[in-house]
Formats: sequence, C-alpha cells, structure tokens
Amino acid sequence: MGDVRDYLPLSAQQFQILLALSDADRHGYGIILEIAERTGGATRLGTGTLYTALAGLVDGDCIEDTDAPAVRSETGRRGPREARPGGRGPRSNNDARRRYYRLTPFGRAVLEAETSRLDALVKQARRKGVTPIGRPALEISSTSSTPSRTK
Repeated sequence: MGDVRDYLPLSAQQFQILLALSDADRHGYGIILEIAERTGGATRLGTGTLYTALAGLVDGDCIEDTDAPAVRSETGRRGPREARPGGRGPRSNNDARRRYYRLTPFGRAVLEAETSRLDALVKQARRKGVTPIGRPALEISSTSSTPSRTK
C-alpha cells in the first residue's frame, strides 16, 4: 500500500469494479452483471479485461479475494455470511467454486479519491460552460426485464 494518490487516475474499468464492490462482495460474473445493470449496458466488461483488472487491484491491495461473500448493510458493515451478494438468498453448492472479491479499506479510500478527482473535473468543465450530452433513454421491454436503448 501507499498513498492513494499513487493509484490515480484509475482506468474506467478499475473504477467500475471498485464501485461494484462498494456495497457487496461479488464473484467475477456478478461484477460483470452489476456493472452492466448499473450502467444500463453502456459499460460491458469482457472476462479477459475483468480478470486482468482484478489481478492488478488485488496486487495493489485495493481488493482481496475470498471464498465467502459478505453483504454490507447500509451502514457499510458486513452482514451475515449466509446471504449472497445482491440479496439473492443462501449460497448454493454451485457457489463453492467461485472466488469472491471484497473491497479493502484502502480500496475504498482509492475509490473515494478517484470519485473526488472526477467530481473536480466535472466542476471545471461546467465552469467553462461545458454541459453533458443527454444519454438515450432506457426502455424495458414488456417481454424482457433487460433494458434496451431507445433513440
């Protein structure tokens, strides 16, 4: 570990991974799904990109791997280990082979520092009169619970 500023700027993928782990421990595929869902499909990580980024974040002590997930409460404290990430009930036997990842306190500090850095950039842009371009609306199909983009 070191100074959190030594880890900045994070790549977009690193930021999204740390953000996905900020409220629950997740396995690799769970991280991919959480990011895709939270961003409305605008950010999709492939497995190669994900696992390369995860290895770097583990090496940097931003996250740790574990075989036992823990869900954090709204206060940020870890909840019961019998709960699966995303609140989907007890772990099944199929989950025993999955490696879960957990945000470390140092990783949270890095995430918060990067969030502050990005916030400062947005404020500078707005002071210069730059406004964000509106994103296309998301529409949920009646036959699917998957969001789709509308123009």
